[in-house]
Amino acid sequence: MDKRYYFDHAATTPIDEKVYQEMQPFLTKEFGNPSSIYQEGQKANQAIMEAREKVQSLINAEDSREIIFTGSGTEADNLAIKGVGMALKDKGKHIITSEIEHHAVLHTCEFMEKHLGFDVTYLNVDEDGFINLEELKDSIRDDTILISIMMANNEIGTIQPVKEIAKIAKDNEVYFHTDAVQAAGQIEVDVQDLGVDLLTLSAHKINGPKGVGALYVKKGVKLIPQMNGGAQERKRRGGTENLAGIVGFGKAAELAKKRLPEKQEKLVKLRDKIINNIEDNISKAILNGPRGEERLPNNVNFCFRYIEGESILLNLDFLGIAASSGSACTSGSLDPSHVLLSLGMSHEVAHGSLRISLGYNTTEEEVDYLLEELPGVIQKIRDMSPLYDG
Repeated sequence: MDKRYYFDHAATTPIDEKVYQEMQPFLTKEFGNPSSIYQEGQKANQAIMEAREKVQSLINAEDSREIIFTGSGTEADNLAIKGVGMALKDKGKHIITSEIEHHAVLHTCEFMEKHLGFDVTYLNVDEDGFINLEELKDSIRDDTILISIMMANNEIGTIQPVKEIAKIAKDNEVYFHTDAVQAAGQIEVDVQDLGVDLLTLSAHKINGPKGVGALYVKKGVKLIPQMNGGAQERKRRGGTENLAGIVGFGKAAELAKKRLPEKQEKLVKLRDKIINNIEDNISKAILNGPRGEERLPNNVNFCFRYIEGESILLNLDFLGIAASSGSACTSGSLDPSHVLLSLGMSHEVAHGSLRISLGYNTTEEEVDYLLEELPGVIQKIRDMSPLYDG
């Protein structure tokens, strides 16, 4: 099959043509090192400053100097958690997060426990993936220094009450970090209105290049660098900047802000069309995550009883459809999703998950093709399953 239908934008998005055009000169003729004082270097430095202002604008940060460019969203999460942890370890060594965070946060917290003597509280979530705000309040201790709760879940699209969490953190004089990698470009992200102290972004989730992330650090937040070396990023992240990638990130951020209202309206309609169609046409399908405004506009996640997600993906791929069973960062693992298990789902059911994630360029015709082929794929696999009773 020549034509491909891409439904895995939560894993990564294609680089927008306008982003590529912006990056191209910095891959070839504009090659200066941003730290150099001669003209080529200063031109590169100016390009980074402009990109920083565009990322600042996307999240309405007060000052572009609050943006630290990193090599990925994972690096930004590490810098937030380890950086705050090391800076405030004399004040306390307790961190609060949730069971359904991305592994970039969970594994970093586990590292802090195992190697640096920190104590981490992992909050439970309800059947739709929301944390309990009262449980959060009760978990805060005298030695709590950081709360890290993602803005939107990468598998089931649950949008957490970040503004309320930030207020609880502020009332208790605790820093609040949120991983907004999946939220930025899908919903409005305003760090000043939300009241967060640290926020993670990634370029390749908003039609920018891979290998570029950013951490918003509110002015005054104490942070110890995790990458030592030169004085880049105001001594908070050493290493020569990924010039072309950062320029691309800036353009992607500019486009994401400009397109947000139109994109939200379009994707909500397509998302709900997929959810309603699956529930109407495929039996024993379980929607994971909430409905309506509490769910990301581009996220659909179902479990189909009696079959495995990997079989669904292989059959869809044969038909030209690319989707996923969950986070791209856990592909290859035979374990069911830790997110779905945290919702209270059994291992058997959690293995039958399918995530469909939409993008700016997803069309209704593409969605129609998916909905036309999916019921047959599910039935075909179920007919071969010894667990399926018809």
